[in-house]
Order: sequence, then structure tokens, then C-alpha cells
Amino acid sequence: METILSARPIAARGFQRAVGWISEVSGWCAAAMIVSAVLLTCQMIFVRFVLNASTVWQTEIVIYLMVGATLIGLAFVQKHKGHVNVDLLPLWLSPAAARALSILTQTAAVAVIAVCLFYGFEFWHFAQARGWTSDTVTAVPLWIPYLALPVGLSLMLLQLIADLLDTLQGHSEQEAS
Repeated sequence: METILSARPIAARGFQRAVGWISEVSGWCAAAMIVSAVLLTCQMIFVRFVLNASTVWQTEIVIYLMVGATLIGLAFVQKHKGHVNVDLLPLWLSPAAARALSILTQTAAVAVIAVCLFYGFEFWHFAQARGWTSDTVTAVPLWIPYLALPVGLSLMLLQLIADLLDTLQGHSEQEAS
């Protein structure tokens, strides 16, 4: 019985380390997407104003890259506690009440992101199954940019679960950072 109970924290720590690594990689991917969007914007400006040529596909791809970077980078930002956070109420509460509030809010966040993930996957699947394309000259198959929804929300959900496990194990945010 003792080995089963002691294996749970080890498995949870392994899960948290794996999710942390994945969140770091997602952050680097999001950063690469942002850099690509910036370089593509510079290329678009050069083509349009220096070469006086038409740009057809660049604006659309830049938009997809920026939205994709936002979704793919969610887990990275969550891991590094970069999302908007209000610390006033937890500071007023006792440590036990602040921990209970943290567990409550993290559980609610897991539920909300799980619902968003369900509908994001459904939306992506509709686009893929029905062969949706953008209404532009480029006619991008929309399942490609929409894939950022289930991927980004899945990564965010995993990071939120890892954070919740960390809180349930009694680790504070200062220790996790």
C-alpha cells in the first residue's frame, strides 16, 4: 500500500515535468511564429512600397500566425504566471483560505478550458471534414490555421492540470517558479 501511495506523487511530478517541458517548447514555437509574422510583414512592406508590386497572401498568413502564436503560447504564459492575476483577495485571506480559493479557481479554469477545447476541436473538425477554405485568393484550407485551437487549448489544459496538482500537493507559487 505504501508503494502505491508513494508512486502517485512521483507520477504527478513526472507529469508536471513533462507538461512544463511541453509548455516551454510551445512558448518557443509561439515566439518563432511571431518572428515569422514580423519578417513576413517586413517582406510585405518591401514588396508593396519599394517594388510597387501587389501582395496577395501575406496579410492573411500574418493574421493566422499571430492568432496561432497566441493560442500555442497560452501554456507557456500560464507556466510562467504571465496571465492577468488579481492577488489582493488571496493576500487578505488566511493561507488555508487562499489555498482553497486557488484550488477553486484552478478547477474552474480547467472546466472552462475543457469546454473551450471541446468546441475548438469540433470547430476544427468541421473545417477539416467539410473542406472549408478561406474566402481569399489564397484559399487556405482552414483546418490548418484552426488546428491552433485544439492544440493550444490542449496545451493550456495540461498546464492548468499540472498547476492544480502542484497546488494540491501543497507547493506555493514561489516554490514552483
